[in-house]
Amino acid sequence: MTASKCSSLTGKPYGIERVCRVWGYPRSTFYLNRQPREINQFKHGKRGPKPKLSDEQILKLIREDLANSPFIGEGHRKVWARLKFGKGIRVGRNRVQRLMRENNLLSPRRARRDAN
Repeated sequence: MTASKCSSLTGKPYGIERVCRVWGYPRSTFYLNRQPREINQFKHGKRGPKPKLSDEQILKLIREDLANSPFIGEGHRKVWARLKFGKGIRVGRNRVQRLMRENNLLSPRRARRDAN
């Protein structure tokens, strides 16, 4: 699909808009395909700075904290607080919750009861 061909009647080159309309092709796709692209042009992943500790390292610390705790089941907020304030490890509460949920370390919850 090129717009470099000339009309036989007028001798003028066809416009990109007309060529795209005839072919049923969006102009944005035409311009996208004109540019050379790298294979890994867009990196999909988490935004922001990379964490200092990997998920495996944090999970190891969570397991150690749960093993040292005198209680049977504790939630992610207490574990996060001990990691952050007790050991000085900068980690997000939601990250601790996600790791505990993925590894079945969250404390069991009671079933919801109907109010009669």
